[in-house]
Amino acid sequence: MADGIPIPGSLYLYAPNKVAPVFFTIAFAASAVGHIWQCQHYKSWKLIWLHPVAAVLFTGGYALREYGAFHYFYYNHLNLILFIVSQILIYICPPLLELANYHVLGRILYYVPYFAPLPPGRVLQIFGGLMALIETLNSLGASLAANPTSSHSQQQLGSHLTIAALALQLGIIVIFITLAASFQLRCIRAGVHARAVSTPIRVLYISTGLILIRCIYRLVEHFGNTTVRFKDPEALKELSPALRYEWYFYVFEATLMLVNSVIWNIWNPGRYLPRNWHVHLAEDGQTEVEGEEMPDDRPLLAKAGHVLTFGMLFGRRKDIHVFEELGDYPASRGRA
Repeated sequence: MADGIPIPGSLYLYAPNKVAPVFFTIAFAASAVGHIWQCQHYKSWKLIWLHPVAAVLFTGGYALREYGAFHYFYYNHLNLILFIVSQILIYICPPLLELANYHVLGRILYYVPYFAPLPPGRVLQIFGGLMALIETLNSLGASLAANPTSSHSQQQLGSHLTIAALALQLGIIVIFITLAASFQLRCIRAGVHARAVSTPIRVLYISTGLILIRCIYRLVEHFGNTTVRFKDPEALKELSPALRYEWYFYVFEATLMLVNSVIWNIWNPGRYLPRNWHVHLAEDGQTEVEGEEMPDDRPLLAKAGHVLTFGMLFGRRKDIHVFEELGDYPASRGRA
């Protein structure tokens, strides 16, 4: 890893490691293949599709970083473009993984709706809108801050946008953990210990914790001196250690996000939750009850728009699930 001594002209500020990007490119590619296979095997594309998307983006980001390990001088236009693209691909993925967690929690609330702190369908709508704002700030901030040839004011603006995105993301994580803990406590008090609930919830906590640590690292990184002046070697030495030492990036960014991707490979929620979203757990905590499915007469484009906007737009007019009457449905079946 780089020893913290800046190299004049380097886009990374140091001579980047040439082996680490290969490892993470292969690791994320393997995780992506695993996610794609699991989505197909468990028919869980609707539930977990953000994970294969993020893993593919990570793969592209680290593949470009490997290219940058051999071509890291900023005065080459192609090097600069690929460096910026690599940074964007790597930095936009954690919010996507966080959004995937919100999606999984919403699915668990659909399965046990009696103890949901808020309507299950609202989880993705509320957090999806907030994450769309975060992704916008993140993309703009990364593109400005990652360009070392930009003016001081542009780099500062990029850093401030990134800080705003990270601070907002940190606040949302706290709210999310509170929401999940409230739901779990209600289940425990009611004696609901179904594996389809307990296992995904535990993985959600681990995943959210990893994203939280990464978020704190990125905040610390941007609260230091982040303005790059290539023509001033002494100023480069005064930059934040989180920027000058490459191991920070690989420990708190690359490794944490790889672990996050792998744990969902191991404990894919499609293994535990019913494929049919209209199957719910009855109040006895053991019996599964299948609710009545409402016909979806929306046009195909509206359905696609509903998915792409994370449920915020193009919803059905009467997307109401009367969970209180689930126990009255005759189509119920016991499940061990």
